[in-house]
Amino acid sequence: MSGRLIGVGVGPGDPELITVKALNVLRGADVVFVPVADTGEAGRAEAVVRAHGLGDRTRRLEFALSDDPRARESNWDSAGAEVGRAVAESGIVAFATIGDPNIYSTFAYLADTVRALLPGIVVETVPGITAMQDLAARSGTVLVEGTERLALFPFTAGAARLREALEVFDTVVCYKGGRHLPEITDVLRAADRVDGAVYGARLGLEGEEVLLVSELGVRRGPYLSTVIAPGTRSGRGSKL
Repeated sequence: MSGRLIGVGVGPGDPELITVKALNVLRGADVVFVPVADTGEAGRAEAVVRAHGLGDRTRRLEFALSDDPRARESNWDSAGAEVGRAVAESGIVAFATIGDPNIYSTFAYLADTVRALLPGIVVETVPGITAMQDLAARSGTVLVEGTERLALFPFTAGAARLREALEVFDTVVCYKGGRHLPEITDVLRAADRVDGAVYGARLGLEGEEVLLVSELGVRRGPYLSTVIAPGTRSGRGSKL
């Protein structure tokens, strides 16, 4: 049981959307790390962990991302070293991350760093509910059915990737697109995919927004925003 690092998905932010397994792993860990930005502000993962009374074993881990590759590498090294020390001292260490630890998560970079420092460490993950699932539920949107295909990617990949995905896939989901909302809307409109497309931010939290993309106008949103452009369906079972 010693020498384990467990990435735990705690959902998109709503404290009620954490799984029983995730809670059990967090409660059984010797130390629970939660990522914080270099501003020191509490993040969504920390808020979920503390909402379930786990603050006594929680440690805040600065895990600031940067556009500068050298600064980014330095941040990863520093965070990995701190977690590695905790594993060596305590045995079972959990890292709470929003969403799922295997989908666009900082945990992947942390795990790679700690593996290099402690080659014998066991790394595990506990899946979590994602923002696209939460937004689909809150907006009444069916993500995929029948033979439909789904694409998920961050809008930081660029507008060209979105145009390409809309041509190839039935349902397309964009993450991290808040400040690019006007551009996303323009691409969806040009592809005739605005109808039924939904936008969500701060899901399950104060200030929650769930809107049709057609209602957004030219406004922008927070970094952690989600847009779903569902496939076009003509009726029940039309995509079987």
